[in-house]
Amino acid sequence: MSGQLAGQPIFILREGSQRTKGREAQNNNIMAAKAVAAAVRTTLGPKGMDKMLVDSLGDIVITNDGATILKEMDIEHPAAKMIVEVAKTQDDEVGDGTTTAAVLAGEFLKNAEELLELGVHPTVIASGYRLASIKAREILKTLAKPVTSKDRDLLLKIAATAITGKGAESSKDVFAKLTVDAVLAVVDTENGKQKVDIDDIKVEKKVGGSVEESVLIEGMVIDKERVHTNMPKKITKAKILLINEALEIKKTEVDAEISIKSPDQLQLFLDQEEQMIHDMVTKVIKSGANVVFVQKGIDDIAQHYLAKAGIYAARRVKKSDMDKLARATGAKVLTSLKEINDSDLGKAGLVEEKKIGDEAMTYVTECHNPKAVSIILRGGTEHVADEAERALHDALRVVGVAIEDETLVAGGGSPEVELALRLREYSSTLKGREQLAVAKFADALEVIPRTLAENAGLDPIDMLVEMRSQHEKGNKTAGLNVFTGKVVDMWKEGVVEPLRVKTQAISSGTEAATMILRSMMCSPANQAEACHQADPEAWAEWAEWKVWTKRITPRFSFFFWLQWIFLIPLHIPKRN
Repeated sequence: MSGQLAGQPIFILREGSQRTKGREAQNNNIMAAKAVAAAVRTTLGPKGMDKMLVDSLGDIVITNDGATILKEMDIEHPAAKMIVEVAKTQDDEVGDGTTTAAVLAGEFLKNAEELLELGVHPTVIASGYRLASIKAREILKTLAKPVTSKDRDLLLKIAATAITGKGAESSKDVFAKLTVDAVLAVVDTENGKQKVDIDDIKVEKKVGGSVEESVLIEGMVIDKERVHTNMPKKITKAKILLINEALEIKKTEVDAEISIKSPDQLQLFLDQEEQMIHDMVTKVIKSGANVVFVQKGIDDIAQHYLAKAGIYAARRVKKSDMDKLARATGAKVLTSLKEINDSDLGKAGLVEEKKIGDEAMTYVTECHNPKAVSIILRGGTEHVADEAERALHDALRVVGVAIEDETLVAGGGSPEVELALRLREYSSTLKGREQLAVAKFADALEVIPRTLAENAGLDPIDMLVEMRSQHEKGNKTAGLNVFTGKVVDMWKEGVVEPLRVKTQAISSGTEAATMILRSMMCSPANQAEACHQADPEAWAEWAEWKVWTKRITPRFSFFFWLQWIFLIPLHIPKRN
């Protein structure tokens, strides 16, 4: 893009940059977003297919998780990246429903494109979509049913629904039990409301064995072994000390030299170093601790003294593991050994070293009040273990969200069909062209049950018509059972999801679609371009200053430019 000013060309964008605007840019943006949504659409539902992704290094990822697929894809188009952000937001907020969010955003844009061809302005469509999104969330609240942390059966069904369709589906009963037990172990109550921090649940993935061999440890599993073979392998009635200071000689922060002129001086130097380490270990021993976890290193001499005292020690423990150990045992993470009190020590019934496969790990179990737990996740191959970890993450998140929000809706496409029915009724009450946008929004929601049927090899038209008929009769939880090919009551089938899965997918999908609809230009981000759009006159004045300064640059001395630097801000037009 360039212009002319007194015969002097002005270049706003980099040479070779491409810029499209108007309807062409809008069509390109919509097409890119639809392409991304179509890429993950075949993975939706229990019968969805997996995707095999191979990166430039040859690493392979096999999954049907929408967020993982979009994250691994090398996407460059700005509108397509917005659909990726929709899936990422869904994953961060809820954990499940990432494919649903991306597919909905693509379908919203597809239906909006039909209205654009009829001459409906993009801002009118965006306004209608926002009205429909607000109304949809209101309707969803009327469809929701309550759930609490005491409803274990419902929580198991939520976890099983999230795992169904993933690679670990064959072991969904095992995973559902692990998930519910782990989440209930870390539930906290704040201001009368229950909160679940999934970071308190450590998932330790180990290749080997079968998925069914995965176990929940009520305590912590640290992927570290004892630092010295003479240390005890098992400690009962453990008193645990957590230190993030190294048990070794500190190096000076500045360059220093020590001049040693005789063997006696060298021996004195070595003896002093050993004495310093001995003093550190003595402080640990006097504290009464018999298990020590150090975030940094442990010197060989310190290891010897600790082993001699019968203390179990592990080094290079990750900070996240130290925090989880503090929650599980009640210990405090100390930054100094100068003052160690009994209240700083944590307690556990048993600390022992166990082997999983060829690797030794430290188990901290029988904690008095465990606020952090661990899951040992097994898998026959690395790819199986990775996919099982993704399925477990989704299940943990949705069970946590259900406990926090205390609301559930049925699955199997039933909420989308009910929303479409009610939104069509709502659209008839509106005046103006927003009515068309709301009706198209309702049509777009039906892409979810239609896709579920397609991926299951069923006739989407027959299934959708049957579901509409059931909802017209008042059966609000009628959904598609993809295994039998029949429309049944999803609540009785145990196919349930947290309300937030649906509300977040609709909200983020609508926001992304409206933003893409309102984008009428596609070019590299550029401050001058943004200024030109906001205030063309100010931009032209600024461009004139820029060209003039460029012409006179070689003609002035250094001292003139010092004055120029301080004076030019007074003349540059203010830009928003």
